Amino acid sequence: MALFGRDVGIDLGTMNVIVAENNQIVLHEPSVVALSIADQTVIEIGQAARDMYGRAPETIEVMRPLREGVIADYDVTVSLLRYVLKKVCGPMRFFRPAVIITAPHGITSVENRAVEEAAYEAGAREVFVIPEPLAAALGAELQVATPTGNLVVLLGAGATQAAVVSMNGIVAAHTSRVGGLRLDDSIAGYIRRKYGLLIGETTSEDIKLKLGAAVVIEGEEQTLEIQGRDQVNGLPRTLSLTTADVVEALQEPLQQIVGTVRAVLEKTPPELAADVIDRGMLVCGGGALLRGVDQLLTQETGIPAYVAENPMGVVALGTSRAFRHLDTLRKVLPRR
Repeated sequence: MALFGRDVGIDLGTMNVIVAENNQIVLHEPSVVALSIADQTVIEIGQAARDMYGRAPETIEVMRPLREGVIADYDVTVSLLRYVLKKVCGPMRFFRPAVIITAPHGITSVENRAVEEAAYEAGAREVFVIPEPLAAALGAELQVATPTGNLVVLLGAGATQAAVVSMNGIVAAHTSRVGGLRLDDSIAGYIRRKYGLLIGETTSEDIKLKLGAAVVIEGEEQTLEIQGRDQVNGLPRTLSLTTADVVEALQEPLQQIVGTVRAVLEKTPPELAADVIDRGMLVCGGGALLRGVDQLLTQETGIPAYVAENPMGVVALGTSRAFRHLDTLRKVLPRR
């Protein structure tokens, strides 16, 4: 395939779009687009648009065209993919790339087709849509082609997916609409209820990245000064927040994530369940960067959990590595 163009793998996520080529990450940009409200023309895409989030005037809409892992605005998604392919491949007048692009497992055929059509419209020559858990397993170089069970837990921004992968396919899976964005909302809600301070989405994410933890880890307590607006008088105020605060704030969504893993374990055939106990569960996605999330999953399920070597990039790397197994994968991947 590469003789007629480049082979590009794309992890199309709610928060980020990550591109891999030849088993290397070549692009990592926020999945954010800034539009002119007057005529709906694109002003900025990627990091430049992300920097405008919460700061743009009323004439500009800063949006994420994907919601909970699926396309919410088709035309804006096409613009995002066109930008990504042009940035990676340059002008595509003569040799358009072949693309393997991700979609959440369990979405409808219409949603799956929308991802495929968007990639074609953005300039791809040939498109394959691969379920994200399968791509993650390939990226982590698990033995997915063998008749053994591999449990993958993908903690994305819009959703959490847990799947048992075997024989190049997904045997059992469960998806819940709880992800990194829900964690951010939980932090903001907790601070509003307990301290009467209103904070924005960017501040919530910053708190999660700097203080976030799934469990209290002895000796790793940290403090962070944050700014927001007082809920009573509307004036700016500074608050000192601790790791324990964030752990408490995240308990509800984290228990929903644990429930997702338990749900897929209940669906797993006994033979593969034995493999999962022996091999443990691979934890990946941006949520895997939350400190102690592997400890929490191990405590709650009894299955040893370990974080992927490159948790954010593993799905994109899997899309690139999928080209090596394309003859086999053609039989299991949906095509138009």
